[in-house]
Amino acid sequence: MHKNTLAVAFSGRLDSELQSFLIRNDGQEDLVFALWSPSLGSSRETALLHTIIYPEEGDRQVHGNVSFNPQYFERVCNRAMKEKCGIAFLHSHPGPGWQHMSDDDVKAEHKMAGVVHALTDLPLVGLTVGTDGTWSARMLKYKGRKKFQLVWCQVVRSVGKRLRISYNDSLLPKPKFQEMFKRTATVWGESNHSQLARTHVGIIGLGSVGCFVAEALARMGFEHVTLIDFDLVEKHNLDRLIGATKKDIGKLKVEVARRQMKLASTAAQLKVNAIPYSIAEEQGYQAALNCDVIFSCVDRPRARQILNHFAYAHLIPVIDGGIQVRFKNHEFSGVDWQLQTVGPDRPCLECLGAFNPNDASTEAAGKMDDPTYLHGLPSDHRFKRNENVFPFSANLASLEVLQLIALVTGIAGIDDFGVQRYRYNPGVMESDIERRCKSGCEVESLLAQGDRFFHLFGRDFAAEKSRRGILKKLRAML
Repeated sequence: MHKNTLAVAFSGRLDSELQSFLIRNDGQEDLVFALWSPSLGSSRETALLHTIIYPEEGDRQVHGNVSFNPQYFERVCNRAMKEKCGIAFLHSHPGPGWQHMSDDDVKAEHKMAGVVHALTDLPLVGLTVGTDGTWSARMLKYKGRKKFQLVWCQVVRSVGKRLRISYNDSLLPKPKFQEMFKRTATVWGESNHSQLARTHVGIIGLGSVGCFVAEALARMGFEHVTLIDFDLVEKHNLDRLIGATKKDIGKLKVEVARRQMKLASTAAQLKVNAIPYSIAEEQGYQAALNCDVIFSCVDRPRARQILNHFAYAHLIPVIDGGIQVRFKNHEFSGVDWQLQTVGPDRPCLECLGAFNPNDASTEAAGKMDDPTYLHGLPSDHRFKRNENVFPFSANLASLEVLQLIALVTGIAGIDDFGVQRYRYNPGVMESDIERRCKSGCEVESLLAQGDRFFHLFGRDFAAEKSRRGILKKLRAML
């Protein structure tokens, strides 16, 4: 179960509750337990905290430092076994920033680790909060023969209207200043630039919008980006894919985008993961779970359904956008593009009408890639509409990047633009910050549950068809 990197995440509301309890006005330390569920990416393992188990009378002793009594730990263990969850131990320290551990802290967590592993088959997660609200985290990994290794987490994510990330500087150092992004750092401020640059961003779909987003992130100095798309560059893509030329026809879109990011990057070191799979396939699905935030640059319902699940169940905010071109008597009559960021404390993609679950089921069954099925649909059916041009994509992409900046930095006092819609006719931008999920929406019940109840990956017929085409061409060349 051990992955390359470790992380912890919880909702912004849970973060506020924990800080209100643990950071005391009298300056003394305090403690509390919580339950968590795993989120397993291809290279990152995340503990998703979702349930606080507060101490009852007689459960703990506050005396400058703090300790708990056995009955409290026993009650937590019973609850964790009943709900089949992991156990997290949280306490406060009297100082700001990422907190390290005292000898007493280390002994206390190692003492609990064996019992927690035996009862839950999951590692004990330890968290410490500083006086400025910065979290630090670690996991006690079982190494065999009753031995446990303390492994530090790379990041702790608090996901609400803002995405607040506490970084372990020893594992993920602050970016070194470079003259190339002098003006960028001047606008955001060095602290905000440090937050932005270290955010691991995923881009799902490297078409006309996704390649613009990739270019922007590279020039802004982002250090880690994951690109997910199974599709190839085709002749009809060349009017709107940044950097793609006739020589790139037949190449994977993710490889072309990675090349362009490397050429445009202002970061001292840029890591780009190019994943030639669909988000609906296990390889793409798990690669996306490594990310802190995701851009949804897709035009299919199944991908949006999966990303909607990620935004709530896995606490990975998703910035989504779409373009709808209108025609009247076969002539252009207007276009709208809409964008939104979804996640905790925000309305979900389904309630916003960004996808239809019935359409997602139709796609999962392979019908959207069945020529016979498509032939029987009206010529103006939504499954057949995919018109788009370069300036539409450019504008949508730039607006999506601004939503990322607001989400991560809250600069100028804005962390949420709400649902934004640009209407070409009459040329205005509308914003709705009052939208909420519809009554009965289930995303709240999925919050921070990870893959505890189900996962959404499987076969993707369009991706499989694309790979068959690649193999056919390779065989023809041999």
